[in-house]
Amino acid sequence: MRLALALEYDGRAFCGWQSQSSGCAVQDALERALQAVAGAPVSAVAAGRTDAGVHATAQVVHVDAPAERPATAWVRGVNASLPAPVAVLWAQPVDAAFHARFAATARHYSYLLLQRSARPALLAGRVGWYHRPLDAAAMDDACGVLRGTHDFSAFRAAECQARSPVKTLHRASVAADGPLLRFDFSADAFLHHMIRNLVGALVRIGAGKADAAWLARVLADRDRRQAPATFAPDGLYFTGADYDARFGLPPTRRDIAVPVA
Repeated sequence: MRLALALEYDGRAFCGWQSQSSGCAVQDALERALQAVAGAPVSAVAAGRTDAGVHATAQVVHVDAPAERPATAWVRGVNASLPAPVAVLWAQPVDAAFHARFAATARHYSYLLLQRSARPALLAGRVGWYHRPLDAAAMDDACGVLRGTHDFSAFRAAECQARSPVKTLHRASVAADGPLLRFDFSADAFLHHMIRNLVGALVRIGAGKADAAWLARVLADRDRRQAPATFAPDGLYFTGADYDARFGLPPTRRDIAVPVA
């Protein structure tokens, strides 16, 4: 029986989504908990492979369960075996054609950035940080350069395994909420470190060190060396993926609650 599940997790506790030999990944923790309920090994496939320190409000996963269990077992039973920083939100049987990664038509991320002179303590690990005020309007205007279909090689990690650097960015925006800045991105798919590299470029514009024309040149030149360093993972959240209505899933997107800065 194929199951779809949604998870939330605090990325600080893990070395990323993808399984590691040390067993430190979200995938490792989930598969151990699933095995405890199913009584046999279970493999999990996620919509998005988040990096170490990156959080999720609605990571969509599918598994092929080797045994039938009550629906509550795949939520409460699995959660009883999961470490505190990760939890299953819902679980539902799905058609065998459903694939959490390949059936996703869009993926969504948000990045929260605290702009103030003192580094965060209460929000440490939950938001990114920049020590000076940033121009949110300039960054939001520059996002227009990024929207659409482009070759994002300039914002791609060297170890990225994607077959093509060409992605379609449906949404890119920046908005201020007091000292917090919120960056929102939606695309068909993302490259490794793409969002953190885009945030780094936009922060450079917000700090008055570059403008939208510079961003356009970096994008067009497709040279990673021209773009700023990869921004910290702390404020990045995977907020869900979109799927065809025929799969009959519960909501697969879940907005992040903006913390009080």
